[in-house]
Amino acid sequence: MTNQPYGSYGSYGGHGSYGAQEPHVPYQQPQSQPHVQPQAWPGQGYDDPYADQQHTQQWQGQTWETQMQPPVAAAPAAPPVQVPEPAPVGGGEPEPEYGPATLAGNARITDAQRARAEGRSPIIEPGMQPAVLTAVLGLLLAGGAALGTYALLVPLVVLQGVTAAGWFRLNGMWPARQGIALGFLGALVADAAMLLSDRSPGVLLGTLGVWVLLSLVLQLRSHADPDERMYGLMATVVAAALAIAAGGYLAADADAVVAGAVAVAAAMVVRALPVGTAASAVLALAAGAGAGYAVGGMSSEGALVGAGAAVCALIGHRVASYDYPSRFVHFTAGVALPLAAAGPVVYTLGRVLG
Repeated sequence: MTNQPYGSYGSYGGHGSYGAQEPHVPYQQPQSQPHVQPQAWPGQGYDDPYADQQHTQQWQGQTWETQMQPPVAAAPAAPPVQVPEPAPVGGGEPEPEYGPATLAGNARITDAQRARAEGRSPIIEPGMQPAVLTAVLGLLLAGGAALGTYALLVPLVVLQGVTAAGWFRLNGMWPARQGIALGFLGALVADAAMLLSDRSPGVLLGTLGVWVLLSLVLQLRSHADPDERMYGLMATVVAAALAIAAGGYLAADADAVVAGAVAVAAAMVVRALPVGTAASAVLALAAGAGAGYAVGGMSSEGALVGAGAAVCALIGHRVASYDYPSRFVHFTAGVALPLAAAGPVVYTLGRVLG
């Protein structure tokens, strides 16, 4: 073939032909060799005729597989997930009563929850069952005091443990095993010191002072926020103080313990009656004074001890009803706080009037 100028046959491509003398056979580039773009001759623009074949081609027709294979049916849509309704608590018991719906709030909350969300502090009284438990524990204290010091110690230890646990839960701190154990341990140390010192009441104050320092040291070692540490410190100190103060029954005379414990039992049962708050409080105070008078030898001293114990019991009952308490609070703080609060007053009045 005679050599001819390249220009007579058009521009030269890296993979093109020299003219029409040879049949046009498309060139297939091997996949293993990278495509090298040749440089165009001077004065001529470079145009790659196979630039369109550099991209991956997609087969638009039908193949044997698409003709022979049966079409795949679309998967049915999944049914919507049904959320089960919560089962009623207690095996068929009705749900708690909800308050009337409001325009700005959630209708599925109780009256106490709505009151707390609105900034109010609801008061929910423990009720008759905790009052009966308080009465039973008070009668055990009275019976133990009549039998002797060590017989009184058994129900007293129960009272001190329930007091420490109830105070922490009343303040919303749960679980708080360390604080409860610390407060209960302080009460046990105070009881043991009183037994060794012939029931000297000064041991109670000394133990309380030591326990305040111990609680402070433990809170300083905590890695919680300063506000949380202060809150935990106050809860621990008050729990220990209440549990230790309940040891006033151990330091008081037996007659004063009998009158005071029976008065608390009578006052709490009357306070739980379904009457108005003011009326039930007056009736509870009268019942406490009458019970103290009856078991205190029909004397005015017994009536005064009973009345003083009833007043302290009403204060403890009111504290246990504060700020949306739970059922656990009612059966701990609601049971123990009326008796624990009356312990120092029973000792003081029994010592003064005796």
